[in-house]
Amino acid sequence: MAGTTLLTLLDDIASALDDVAVLTKIATKKTAGVLGDDLALNAQQVAGVSADRELHIVWAVAKGSAVNKAILVPAALLISFFAPKLITWLLILGGLFLCFEGFEKVFEKLVYLFRKGAKPKTKTIQEIAQAIPMRDVEKAKIKGAIRTDFILSAEIIVITLGTLTETVFLKQVSVLFSISAIMTIGVYGLVAGIVKLDDLGFHLVAKHQNSSKKFIGKFILGFAPQLMKFLGVAGTLAMFLVGGGILTHNISILHHFIEGQGTWVASGFDLGVGFLGGGVVAVVVHFTQIILPQKKSA
Repeated sequence: MAGTTLLTLLDDIASALDDVAVLTKIATKKTAGVLGDDLALNAQQVAGVSADRELHIVWAVAKGSAVNKAILVPAALLISFFAPKLITWLLILGGLFLCFEGFEKVFEKLVYLFRKGAKPKTKTIQEIAQAIPMRDVEKAKIKGAIRTDFILSAEIIVITLGTLTETVFLKQVSVLFSISAIMTIGVYGLVAGIVKLDDLGFHLVAKHQNSSKKFIGKFILGFAPQLMKFLGVAGTLAMFLVGGGILTHNISILHHFIEGQGTWVASGFDLGVGFLGGGVVAVVVHFTQIILPQKKSA
């Protein structure tokens, strides 16, 4: 009798684990687009850092990402249970913040190009950046990456929760922790691999006399900088696409407007909404920064 009970228990555990694996696979498919954006954004953060500090930054952001998940998973479960409507508003705020960060990056780039063309007497952005200690630059990059990861992680967790509405609480917890582990290990493992591509290229060129391996090494050395540039552009676009997508899918008027449209039309609309939303937030933020000191001095 005891043996039968044990076998039944083991069978129940195996069945539950199988359900968790299936639900995790479904949730991973639904969040694949956001995971791709997460990868592009985080690889972008390491651009411009010395080679010996790249993995240090990736590891620091990965640890921050793990802390984000440790905060977000319990918080999402509590909010979905006690105040499910609050999740939508939190997502909208997160989407606006992503759009704002993307708009700021584009604006700073345009200002830099304008000043460079006009040859101003004031210091350029590159000269100012060179005057800042590298440790402070690294800290800023890590903080920015962790902030962005927090918003993207929140969206992925909420999307995952949306696929688990008919499941029991214990399975929801298991799937959320599984997705969190996949996100952290998978994304930051890939980022670490991407940023060390150039080291692999140098190794192949320097250590191997075989012509084919040298050719591969030279190809990697030429490809790696172009990949980082592409990821920089893709990361900024991802901010608008993800942020705009959050706004579009959570604001009913916008959602009804693109309902039934094709993928390209919807993506273009998300991009436009993201850029416009980021611009509006940027105007409000900078206007507030101008006004507040005047009020204090009055």
